Amino acid sequence: MIEHLGGAVIPDGFDVPVEPLRRAAHYTGEPGCIAEARAFTTQFLQQLRTEWCAVVDRTTDGDLLLVVSELVTNAEQHSSGPYILELEGTDAAVVVAVYDSSSALPRRFPKNPERVGRHGLEIVHAVATEVTVERVPVGKRVCARFELKG
Repeated sequence: MIEHLGGAVIPDGFDVPVEPLRRAAHYTGEPGCIAEARAFTTQFLQQLRTEWCAVVDRTTDGDLLLVVSELVTNAEQHSSGPYILELEGTDAAVVVAVYDSSSALPRRFPKNPERVGRHGLEIVHAVATEVTVERVPVGKRVCARFELKG
């Protein structure tokens, strides 16, 4: 915001762009990592509510935790090394990104209620606003975006 006094432009310090809240955690794949990733996400969402006054309803909260569980589980099962969970959010949206060392891109299978397993990416697509998958220099990144209802 800029004030105009007698023709002069006086910056008031509130016109500086605000960066989204960003947090990342590194996991080894040892037992308990999925629960740690969920706890990390819960803490992130609380911080987003506090610092950004974000409105994250119970459904979105549950959907975000479900997606974190699915993406972290996939990284744990299909990569040969550690993985990173990255969260970024504002009062309008949250992006969940998981990086792992496997360059094989995940496949989304057709809906089949009789199939046992391999529903992870199907679930992520069902609850997220947008899902992207891309190769990065050391593997891949899977992102899920959630629009927040404000």
